[in-house]
Amino acid sequence: MTEPLFRSDAYAREAPAVVIDAAPGRIVLDVSLFYPRGGGQPGDRGSLLRADGAAVDIVDTLYDVDRKTILLVPAEGARVLSPGERLTARLDWAVRYARMRAHTALHLLSVVLPFPVTGGSVGDAINELVATDAAVSTRWIADAELEANPGLVKTMKVKPPMGTGRVRLVEIAGLDLQPCGGTHVARLSEIGRIEVTGIEKKGKLNRRVRIRLPDPAPAG
Repeated sequence: MTEPLFRSDAYAREAPAVVIDAAPGRIVLDVSLFYPRGGGQPGDRGSLLRADGAAVDIVDTLYDVDRKTILLVPAEGARVLSPGERLTARLDWAVRYARMRAHTALHLLSVVLPFPVTGGSVGDAINELVATDAAVSTRWIADAELEANPGLVKTMKVKPPMGTGRVRLVEIAGLDLQPCGGTHVARLSEIGRIEVTGIEKKGKLNRRVRIRLPDPAPAG
């Protein structure tokens, strides 16, 4: 089982780790800064820095079949690490932060369009919400509490991870509350301006809304 550091601190960029298991094409650490793909969010990438200064590039991250072990996918041809080896995990922060901004923006989209959506892949209203600079936080509830409040689930195809006895909620203060295991910014001002670039008809009931974040990421 890998401890998911990204859940307690989505802003952590570097952390010490120990290799638990390794084989060609996969590395398991005791802790993970890297978010494993799921819930519509791609897996993180970055590098593992060894004691001798050499780096192993990580090109993807995913869950093992048990949903408790996080697998890091090294670049093709990377040297196989040894169990017990201590190293430093370093996240590709620019890519992760862009995804955090976009992910939180999609939660705001579900506020502006208050009905079930098929995913996140019209303008003034959503930017008015960004301008509130509301805080974004997380908390946990029991599986049974979510089952008793099905209205919290806003996506039609991506279901919240259940089965461990508790479910993580992401709250945008005063605006939105829904189950989500992904990474998010701490305040809405970090998203910047949101542009709605298109709305496509996807069947009788569904529409796909495309957005972009034209502003650069805040410094820091």
